[in-house]
Amino acid sequence: MSRFQLTRTLPEDATGAALRADVLHGLTRTPKELPPKWFYDARGSELFEEITRLPEYYPTRAEREILIARAPAIAAATGAKTLVELGSGSSEKTRHLMKAMPELQSYVPVDVSESALTGAAGALLAEHPSLQVHALIADFTRGLALPDTPGPRLVAFLGGTIGNLLPAERALFLRSVRGLLDPGDTLLLGTDLVKDEDVLVRAYDDAAGVTAAFNKNVLHVLARELGADVDPDDFDHVALWDREEEWIEMRLRARSTLTVKIPELNLAVPFEGGEELRTEVSAKFRQEGVRSELATAGMELTEWWTDSAGRFALSLAAVAH
Repeated sequence: MSRFQLTRTLPEDATGAALRADVLHGLTRTPKELPPKWFYDARGSELFEEITRLPEYYPTRAEREILIARAPAIAAATGAKTLVELGSGSSEKTRHLMKAMPELQSYVPVDVSESALTGAAGALLAEHPSLQVHALIADFTRGLALPDTPGPRLVAFLGGTIGNLLPAERALFLRSVRGLLDPGDTLLLGTDLVKDEDVLVRAYDDAAGVTAAFNKNVLHVLARELGADVDPDDFDHVALWDREEEWIEMRLRARSTLTVKIPELNLAVPFEGGEELRTEVSAKFRQEGVRSELATAGMELTEWWTDSAGRFALSLAAVAH
């Protein structure tokens, strides 16, 4: 029996259909917005990898520090035989976990990118000769059915990606994760923490302009996929801290009055000079807030680990009794 299995739960054109729906909805509302997932074509993924190596961008290093230091404790606390990773990408982070999980039999990476899933699986199967990999091409924000794998299971959602969801979306997502868990299963959740405003803003507005290029990449995606006649040079990258919501917002600000025509959607989108398009929210968290959101979803916070500087946290949560 093959040690690698790939299951597609998304239709072949699901990505294109979702892009068209998001653009039609987001660019015809006030204020204008687009979901951050549309940054990540091949070029956007390269830019994000570059961002993770920038001196200003601490989350990736901070989370890696916790994973390396706490992987044995995570393995001991969960006893997991199956590791499920939501938004797995290159599976780079979970490698640190797998090395410390002697009971691990099965890995279930979940991602919208088939190439990312197959590429990561090849490397992992070479490193772990007894591992079974069952990859899912799926959008974890739209409901998920997991394959039949040995329990207990550890569901990992890392990188602080949960911060990209608005509060109502987070609540819905956490309830859906709770629905995947049986008694004895656990959730490992990565969250970036509230900290000094200057540190936060610099992480999303680096001196080299890499994050600005990443933000503007969504305009290249619209041009390539939907024929939009948009010039990224007509927009400025904006990153700001919302103290009340405790999140960073990334926006694109029109430098002058213009109209973006999108033939694929028969749409003309007017921008006033200075008008902004929100492209990302990145919420930052406090321990009590994480505990409360997990409890509302029917889970109990059992472990809380931070990096040495207290910038980022990994939480372990179990089904509430």
